[in-house]
Amino acid sequence: MSIVATKSYAFAIQTIRFYKLLSEERKEFVLSKQLLRSGTSIGAQIKEAEHAQSSADFLHKMNIALKEANETEYWISLLKDTGFINQDEYSTINHDCSEVLKLLISIVKTTKSNLSKPKNP
Repeated sequence: MSIVATKSYAFAIQTIRFYKLLSEERKEFVLSKQLLRSGTSIGAQIKEAEHAQSSADFLHKMNIALKEANETEYWISLLKDTGFINQDEYSTINHDCSEVLKLLISIVKTTKSNLSKPKNP
């Protein structure tokens, strides 16, 4: 399993646990559901990319994962700024989300660069 797959899987588990905390203990149901959906989708897209039919398909799946990670970062910030999570909780989950985001940005940039290089006959 690649580093990004491993980290996104661990992040999905963290997101599920965070969702349970928010919904069961803090009775927050709307934002936490959005966080759950986008936070677990990241790893699912990366998993799909492992068996992509082409480099373009791989890039497409990784771009979707990147968009989901970016959206997840948004929900995390919104939960903090509305008082549903404290600064320590925010720092932990946001750090982990940022790590996955950085890896995906790098993968997408590298893949785009490789796809645009001329092929040698």
